[in-house]
Amino acid sequence: MTQSGVILYAKPAGITSHDVVARVRRQLRERTGEKHKVGHAGTLDPFATGLLLVLVGSATRAQRFFMALPKTYRAVARLGWRSTTGDPEGELVETGKIPASLEIPVGEQMQRPHAFSAVKVDGERLYKKARRGELVEAPPRKIHVYRAQMLGHEAERAELLIECSSGTYVRQLVAALGDAYCEELERTAIGPFELTDADPERVVPLAEALAFLPNCELDEADARRVANGEGVSPLQEGDASVPRPIRLTHNSQVLAIAEPREGRMKPLVVFPG
Repeated sequence: MTQSGVILYAKPAGITSHDVVARVRRQLRERTGEKHKVGHAGTLDPFATGLLLVLVGSATRAQRFFMALPKTYRAVARLGWRSTTGDPEGELVETGKIPASLEIPVGEQMQRPHAFSAVKVDGERLYKKARRGELVEAPPRKIHVYRAQMLGHEAERAELLIECSSGTYVRQLVAALGDAYCEELERTAIGPFELTDADPERVVPLAEALAFLPNCELDEADARRVANGEGVSPLQEGDASVPRPIRLTHNSQVLAIAEPREGRMKPLVVFPG
């Protein structure tokens, strides 16, 4: 039987997130004898380590909801140095200029993705343009840094704990300090998922993995409607207190992820039974 759910994978340095997906797909096929649809919910650069959410089977349909979760990182900033890529893989230049302040601003702010980021401009990822010598600026976008804490500082290195919104480039936060680049980056949490719970052999069932979303239990008649992609009406018209998005379940099975619209809950994603 095809498995569906989420694998909490501890990615090592030196491989891409795509490499991890290919490895998991191969291992699942060897283990079950079946092909599995496999994806992930948030890229880690090759030099970075830490938690990667690998989505298996119908969990890939919920990718955007996992992607939207806040992230927590442990970063080591190397001070008095600059990198063309903001990380150890670029051209490094020692300046000897230690930033006067090592405080990373918290709150909402605008951030322009690095020229070597995976953000697409005109249908192509920036790092591909940069490798050809085309340094294109991406438009700035809104991010949110919820927490930034100094864990330690010795000589030319500072260790930082950063909790931020999805889409935040920690490399850019470090580079914004001045002459500094991100020498180490470890993702320690994604929403409620912790690196300490990583286990490449366990597929967390979809219902358990989506427990961070509020839940609405449906009766049998509404469950059939939702399974067919129809909206249901267990909400009061204009109920602003209803969170969005929300899980729709029946007998502990996740049927869909829905959004309140005009007093009805309209499925955004429907999972096969």
